[in-house]
Amino acid sequence: MSLAAEPRRPAALRRLLALLGRTTRRRVRFLLILAALSFGLFREVLRPQAWRRTVRAEFRRVLKQSLGDGLWTVLLTAALVGAALVNQTLFWLSQTGEEALIGSMLVNGLVRGIGPALVGLILLGRSGMAMLAGFGSLQVRGQMRAMEAQGLDPFLLLLLPGAFALALACFTLTIIFIAVALLTGFITDTLLQPSTVTFGSFVDHMLKALVLADVVIFPIKTLGIGLLVALSAAVTAFQAGPRMTAADLLPQGFVRGVVVIIAVNVAFTLVT
Repeated sequence: MSLAAEPRRPAALRRLLALLGRTTRRRVRFLLILAALSFGLFREVLRPQAWRRTVRAEFRRVLKQSLGDGLWTVLLTAALVGAALVNQTLFWLSQTGEEALIGSMLVNGLVRGIGPALVGLILLGRSGMAMLAGFGSLQVRGQMRAMEAQGLDPFLLLLLPGAFALALACFTLTIIFIAVALLTGFITDTLLQPSTVTFGSFVDHMLKALVLADVVIFPIKTLGIGLLVALSAAVTAFQAGPRMTAADLLPQGFVRGVVVIIAVNVAFTLVT
């Protein structure tokens, strides 16, 4: 009886290891493809041959669309954040006589924290989902394979310009978001109650609170968020099966995009 049971143990162990391996590969496949696409983008962006006229035209189209679609949402969100967060910060610090902390509080909360994250979420909803729907439609209908059969590379023609357009849009919209939020918050504070903080001192507090790490990391963070929003949408679309629909792809892509945005924002916030 013991002799019969002996051969079964290696077989059971192999099945267990195979199950663990399949599960692990399935869980980390998204991250591996994301890393591979990121490496490919940074390799191709340095090649002048990659930026042909059609690629440059697609880059301008996606950049115009992402900036145009997201601008009014960013302005409205920034005004609401300014009227709430910035105004309350100015009010309570003025009440306690801690005006010197205005700069550090707003830089930590707005510049390093919620500013890039909120703009990334807006960009994900307005442009990332549109990119996912477009790529997913091409993948499901087999048009991606048709392009490859004709000698056209979807990676160079679609993903390369789209990803860098969203990266530049995220950087630009985040700067607009922060500027509008600060200005709206200061105006709201001035209108609601007499303030001892002048606009000049307000700007001075903000500039003094910025450090070299903010100047270096802020562009990297915002560009990285926009880039990864596009890449997470592309990975989700490229993994689409022949019977998948937009109702299957969009929720999955949105959740992945949110996780990526939060992960990048938290990682760079911890560094600063």
